[in-house]
Amino acid sequence: MSTADRGTVTTGIARLHAAPELAGPGRLGLVTNHTGVLPDLRPAAPALLRAGARLVALFGPEHGLHGTGQAGESEDLRTDPDTGLPVYDTYRSGGERLDKLLADSGVDALVYDLQDIGARCYTYVWTMFDLMVSAARTGVRFVVADRPNPLGGRVSEGPLLDEAWASFVGRAAVPVRHGLTCGELARQLNASAVPRAAGGTADLTVIEAVGWRRAMDAPATGLPWVAPSPNIPAPATATVYPGTCLFEGTNVSEGRGTTQPFEIVGAPYIDARFAPSLAELDLPGVHFRDLRFVPAFHKHAGRTLRGVQLHVTDREAFTPVRTAVAMLATLRRLYPDDFAWHTADGGTEGTGHRHFIDLLWGSDRLRRAVDAGEDPLPLCDPPAPPGRWAGDGVLLYR
Repeated sequence: MSTADRGTVTTGIARLHAAPELAGPGRLGLVTNHTGVLPDLRPAAPALLRAGARLVALFGPEHGLHGTGQAGESEDLRTDPDTGLPVYDTYRSGGERLDKLLADSGVDALVYDLQDIGARCYTYVWTMFDLMVSAARTGVRFVVADRPNPLGGRVSEGPLLDEAWASFVGRAAVPVRHGLTCGELARQLNASAVPRAAGGTADLTVIEAVGWRRAMDAPATGLPWVAPSPNIPAPATATVYPGTCLFEGTNVSEGRGTTQPFEIVGAPYIDARFAPSLAELDLPGVHFRDLRFVPAFHKHAGRTLRGVQLHVTDREAFTPVRTAVAMLATLRRLYPDDFAWHTADGGTEGTGHRHFIDLLWGSDRLRRAVDAGEDPLPLCDPPAPPGRWAGDGVLLYR
């Protein structure tokens, strides 16, 4: 990336801190967690209170307000000790239950400030969507304090989700790697999916991040990195995640329980053939290193696994979704009797439940192609660049 593409970005929440009136009148609820910080790393909630914002409640997503919960968990927290504000847990809430939660909180507007990582299956954006739907139904205004997409905003990958496979890892027709900021995605969803779910659109305002350009990835923004969840510790993790998150739908470890989740994958049955077979594919922007590791928890905990580490050598050339799909096809070809898909409830294939890979991919086409020995890479083609798949008038940045 050239020097011209680097710079310091002012996030939406920093702009709101400087001018609380940007959120509009009334009582505010802040949808946030540990990533909700100002550029100097001060937590946003107490800073907003000191700046005079009429903040009356906090709302936490998956992993909880403080980010201590693992995947599929939140926190049992009723009051924030730092601000004294009530905390409402939105995780696994929806429909009438979420409507009631908003009504009980007494807020006139919700301000959303969570750091996304640019992948459809990352649940923060679906917390945003569910709350937008409830806000539309209950007459609560919705404000997105925007943040950069850490992968940049010039590339999308993978097909749009088929809504027959909608779940909390994908509610609406969005690509696997979407290429939008949360503010842009909110605009797109408010024009397409929210009206179908709520009977009308949300009263949406986006406080833009000043200085961000679509060519900027996380290191180029000048902003400090705060791990969005326990298994996204670094920008390098976010870079590979849109692809290697697909391994969550298999019996292959995606590296949870190690210090390099999603950068390494492995299984008890993988042998010396895997890394050389991937190298032969000559995939752009990545090298595969043969390695062994022992997860401390999650899949195959305590067992020595063999697999590969993805070393991204060229971020612009690297395509995480195509790379991971090629890896899945190679696993099925090399280990047909051992490689298996997981069901959405954590079991293995053949148990009669939906396959989790279908929810992650957004249809069953990837699983069926891999199982049939067909070339799955054409399935990775995006519907269009971000500005075209999202629709006219959605993009906020150049």
